[in-house]
Amino acid sequence: MVGVITVVVLSLVTFTLGYLTYARYLSQFVELDEATETPAHKYDDGQEYVPSKKPVLLGHHYSSIAGGAPIVGPITAGAAFGWLPAILWIAIGNPLFGAVHDFMSLSASVRHEGKSIGYIIGEYVGERGKDMLLWFAFLTIILVIAVFALVVGVVFHFFPAAATASAIYIALALLFGVYLYQFQLPFLPGAIAFVGLVFAGVFVGLEYPIALVSTESTAADTLVLLGEASAWNWLPLSGSQNANVAAWVPVVIIYAFVASVLPVWVLLQPRDFLTSSLLYVGVGGMLVGVIVAAGLSVFGSGFSVTATNPISGEQLTRSALQMEIPAFTGFTSELGPLFPFLFVTIACGTISGFHSLVSSGTTAKQLDRETDARAIGYGAMLGEGLLATTAVAALAVVGFTSWQGGNLVGALANFPTGGAIILGAGFGIPVALGATFIGLVFVSFLLTSTDTATRLGRYMLEEIVGTPETSVQNLAVNRYVNTGVLCVPAYLLVGSGEWATLWPLFGGANQTLAALALLSATLWLANWDESKQLVSTGAPMALMLAITVTALLWIGLYRAPTDLLGADATAAMVAAGIQSLVALVLAGLAIALTWMGYKNISAERDSYTGAVTSDD
Repeated sequence: MVGVITVVVLSLVTFTLGYLTYARYLSQFVELDEATETPAHKYDDGQEYVPSKKPVLLGHHYSSIAGGAPIVGPITAGAAFGWLPAILWIAIGNPLFGAVHDFMSLSASVRHEGKSIGYIIGEYVGERGKDMLLWFAFLTIILVIAVFALVVGVVFHFFPAAATASAIYIALALLFGVYLYQFQLPFLPGAIAFVGLVFAGVFVGLEYPIALVSTESTAADTLVLLGEASAWNWLPLSGSQNANVAAWVPVVIIYAFVASVLPVWVLLQPRDFLTSSLLYVGVGGMLVGVIVAAGLSVFGSGFSVTATNPISGEQLTRSALQMEIPAFTGFTSELGPLFPFLFVTIACGTISGFHSLVSSGTTAKQLDRETDARAIGYGAMLGEGLLATTAVAALAVVGFTSWQGGNLVGALANFPTGGAIILGAGFGIPVALGATFIGLVFVSFLLTSTDTATRLGRYMLEEIVGTPETSVQNLAVNRYVNTGVLCVPAYLLVGSGEWATLWPLFGGANQTLAALALLSATLWLANWDESKQLVSTGAPMALMLAITVTALLWIGLYRAPTDLLGADATAAMVAAGIQSLVALVLAGLAIALTWMGYKNISAERDSYTGAVTSDD
């Protein structure tokens, strides 16, 4: 049986080689120059354009991109297809696809005054192309809200202590914002105190776990807030999941609504700092734990960790960290065929279009020196790949049998348990404490991604509308109305509870957005200099488009209609219908944008050679 340390070392080796060789080549290829004035200096306004030191910006960028998806996707793919296809796509695809995507999105934005990828697309194919990309990203944001709300509900159900700890974490973020921005008190002592209180919240969660609705699996010591499941079985998702998960989902969506309309100092900025602290401790602790456990097995007295599978309730005893799930389960799964669904299921950790929104939306406006783009753009994506690697490792050490019946979403609950086993093996941390802490880490990523995505979606709709001239447009740019336009469809989408459709639909949209970001980088290179090769961006763009459009068409024409015909509940029928429509619209937008980009590149390259091109 393969040891977990082998998987970790594989990723570390490929990522190190990618950073030392390919990232250096790309930096030279796009002619990054330390002396060139960046938009952060050129337009320094103390608000959006603010030069930031490399370590500071790296931390902000990493915490912004490393949300819940690089945990959810690898776990789902590993459970569906086995750990080997999942880890190979992460270890090889990340440095060749994802890190290139992030680096080129950041570099292209810096060379376009810190503008978004939508602006860059519009620069070369026109305003219509820009609006199409913005609508594509807007629809993708709705999917982000839907799937992450469901995942948070699942984690809170299986780990009620993490629900308590998460509530404390949000409350502390609000207080930290008041401490910093209203009372203007010193940062360092406040940071130490509030980070310490976040960790203390884990112990409070162990003593006072909470659930919204009581189900058969609810422990006797859990504080139930809304009563028995029989009173809440009318909620969407109560059939496909359970009443407690069904109750948590709208709570999470309401949280995303409120958090996204608040001023950034109230919650977003202080919460991002606290999240980054959890990120470094959680991910770093798991990686070091794997290494320490491997050393104990070889050179020390060994270890023995006993945990409870959160789904089956069976006792698990591990005296070695090994891949307890099959390396490969077959070419088909509940998700669909391995091609294209392995590649869109790992929607982050290998490549993610959401990162292009971050790279070109905020990071490019804060880059101190052009040469910092290598560490921040390429390097941070490798860091997310390490997070994805820990997700596969955590899944594998728990084992596979609990979800062989087809409940893939249930596999997500094994991340906290697997993380706890790793922490217990490496550092002797009690499993209950470790599981609650890793559950908090998981949820903090998910909540950060959810409300950040909601805020970005609001900005996109405002950019699409532009200066409002009618009463409808005035409504569309109202922060409460346009946030509702995001959140209501998200809740309708998640109503089916069909994880095998929901997550691949999100992954297909997100990966297609990545392909379109690579298209924008290819357009930039083609229009910049005829000597610039287009393979580094064009090859991954073409492959990702083939993968993602195939996946979206499969979902829109086959999978979602099949779910619609087989649905019993109205909510499930509505959700399946919306899923089919969204998938087909996204596929159509992607094909149209690609064609517009292709015509621009062909015309530009032909103009260098003097060839005559058709206007058709």
